[in-house]
Amino acid sequence: MDSSSNLLQKYSRPVPRYTSYPTVPFWKENIDAGCWKEDFKESFHICNKEEGISLYLHLPFCESLCIYCGCNKKITRNHAVEEEYLQAVVREWRLYLGLMEQAPLIREIHLGGGTPTFFSPANLERLIAAILEDSFVHRDHSFSLEGHPNNTTREHLDRLYAVGFRRISLGVQDLNEEVQQIIRRIQPFENLRRATEDARAAGFTAINFDLIYGLPRQTPDRLRNSILRSVSLRPDRLAFYSYAHTPQLMPSQRLIDDKDLPSASEKLQLYELGKALLAEQGYTNIGMDHFALPGDELYTAWQEGRLHRNFMGYTTRQSRLLLGLGLSAISDTGTAFAQNEKPLANYYQAIAHEELPISKGYFLTAEDNVFRRHILDISCNGRTLFDPAWTPVLEQWTLPMLRELEKDGLVTLDAKGVALTEAGGPFLRHCCKAFDLHLLRNGQAGAAGAIGNSPRGDTAPGSGMHPLFSNAI
Repeated sequence: MDSSSNLLQKYSRPVPRYTSYPTVPFWKENIDAGCWKEDFKESFHICNKEEGISLYLHLPFCESLCIYCGCNKKITRNHAVEEEYLQAVVREWRLYLGLMEQAPLIREIHLGGGTPTFFSPANLERLIAAILEDSFVHRDHSFSLEGHPNNTTREHLDRLYAVGFRRISLGVQDLNEEVQQIIRRIQPFENLRRATEDARAAGFTAINFDLIYGLPRQTPDRLRNSILRSVSLRPDRLAFYSYAHTPQLMPSQRLIDDKDLPSASEKLQLYELGKALLAEQGYTNIGMDHFALPGDELYTAWQEGRLHRNFMGYTTRQSRLLLGLGLSAISDTGTAFAQNEKPLANYYQAIAHEELPISKGYFLTAEDNVFRRHILDISCNGRTLFDPAWTPVLEQWTLPMLRELEKDGLVTLDAKGVALTEAGGPFLRHCCKAFDLHLLRNGQAGAAGAIGNSPRGDTAPGSGMHPLFSNAI
């Protein structure tokens, strides 16, 4: 097998994070709204009986620009924008209520952004109250939000706890002051400590930190410091993401000097260091980019083979229907995707006309459903079984890539299926890519479509905003 450095060079290419299949670049503009409504209604009536539905609410506003970020966000310090936006999201929700014909059973709610805690505690509480007003809450529900350590207040946490929220993800990224200055994400460690302690005091039972490696002027010593200070607060889980520098796609990244970025070998060193430090501190590598403490529900689900993956990332709840509300939000019925308008003016205009604000999407074929399942199985369980009915397609497109991965010791392969080896864990997305027929048939296996600096992968349920691709390491 090649050495680690040779493997890095061989596989260090942009690869989707596969929070959807097909990935967003292969979706169609201007999908038939009538067909989408019928698909949504059919999925809703199947899911709403027992498993319930998941909601993603995209709250796009931020007070300042973090230049590494790939989110679909709106930068403003004018908090008067909150009212109009929340009214539009609630009106969109009511349009979907009109399609449901029965009260929805809500299994998951996730507030993402942007910066959800840009909104006042009272406005967030009012938004959730409007969503829950005509709904039932599943007995096994999970409500979560993303928070910025600088502006997540105890009042935010208390009010959201009162309406059922128990999980929060705090964006840390890096704790070195020089790195923070370069990426324009200034947040003292004391703010992170305060937000973490406030969350626990409010009753939150699951806390996640997001960290990024490969940032400008991030050295092994600086990364070590960031990780050790972060884990001193004992978050239940951490996401450890690779920074992908694509200024051609994200103009704000042009403010970063390429000379400040680590080389490929230095980036591998940062990844290996971070992985080792997290293991030493008791965290187990769970799926793609995620680490969890034993006892965390994500860890338990991983052990029991119950992990699920959607636009919100990894989850323990297997709700087939994900409804995205808000600017650029993405919905997933299990058989189709729809993404909302990205320009704020277009989103408001559609809502004003009592129209669903969808701008693009995709209806899955039988082949898509089979290969989507392969990608989900690998992402969540590290293995998948082949369906003999699809052998000709597998032989033409998938097996040549898997055999190459097997040659490098990254997977084990037989007639029944494929499984990642321990060495293959960091290359999980390359195994998924072997089942990405859209990418392979279009000859774009090495082509990038967007950056990879997001907790939610290909594009967040809301976004289009979040990365479609990330470097392998």
